[in-house]
Amino acid sequence: MIEKFTQSKLDRCISCGYCLPACPTYQLTGAEESSPRGRITLMRAVQEGRLPIVDLLPEAGFCLGCRACEPVCPAGVEYGTLLEEMRDMAWQGKNRPLIIRGLFIAVQSKIGMWALGFLSPTAKNRKANPELNLMLGCFERRLFPSVSRTVAKLDTNISVCKEQSCCGALHAHNGELEKGRQMAQKLGEELTGTIITTAGGCAAHLSDVIGRDRVREFSQWWSQNEGKLEKIKKSGRTLRIGLQDSCHLRNGLGVFKEPREILKQLGDYVEVPDAGGCCGAAGSYSLLQRKNSRKVISKKIQDIKELNLDYLVTLNPGCTRQLVSQLRRARVKTKVIHLAELIDLSL
Repeated sequence: MIEKFTQSKLDRCISCGYCLPACPTYQLTGAEESSPRGRITLMRAVQEGRLPIVDLLPEAGFCLGCRACEPVCPAGVEYGTLLEEMRDMAWQGKNRPLIIRGLFIAVQSKIGMWALGFLSPTAKNRKANPELNLMLGCFERRLFPSVSRTVAKLDTNISVCKEQSCCGALHAHNGELEKGRQMAQKLGEELTGTIITTAGGCAAHLSDVIGRDRVREFSQWWSQNEGKLEKIKKSGRTLRIGLQDSCHLRNGLGVFKEPREILKQLGDYVEVPDAGGCCGAAGSYSLLQRKNSRKVISKKIQDIKELNLDYLVTLNPGCTRQLVSQLRRARVKTKVIHLAELIDLSL
């Protein structure tokens, strides 16, 4: 647990308000305290002793942590880091949500990681290039095991270790910042060389800790290493394909052009309105804030329905889970698929 915010990061905010239109929760409520600028004002009050830490709890939970405010901020405020520090202070002891406690338990031990992959046919252990390793992802290996199998199939040069530990993104984003950093460092020691990840949130966290030179999100890696692809056709018709960005991948790492260039090779690419806007999954947010999560995604679901897409591509398992469930709930037939799986279809 940290005791204070990083003062230099607080000082960067000049309260200009550029973040307001970019913030999903401010758009929902119009309340100043539910904007990045407003939350930083609360942080400053705690830093200066004018407000107790417990008063941070409502906004610590309401914020999606999508970091959409960062690319539009003229002062370069590292809001994502400040939010992590905010939760590190506020989500301690009895104030930590029970769901978060359970998720922590699931990924902190070898038994827990084994259980997540039990009966899920993920990519098999494989010793190939020791300097190129696939990160399996904690919950992706349980929910969408076909993703790792597909990546392993696409390039037999990639090594796979099923005994790898968690990268710590879950901890860093949910009140255990230092623990999350330690877990990332450990994974960086377990997997040598370049680490390929199919989860945008994990890519951003791991890059922050062990360095961007060692981490490649799948679309980055494919763009740099592979050749041209063929368009996918069904009954003689080229497929209509859209994309939902991963918030941490786009806003944290600035990766958004690469997947679009790949998709333009695979079919008739259609830009989903506000594709860079959060889908409401936001890691554990869809579990902790169900109603607000659905409010955030409601307009996006309607837009996707009107586009009549064959496939909606995702780059993060949380986004995949959210979109699959909400599109099904709205009876939209568009199929949600990870980029690697769509590439495999074309080959």
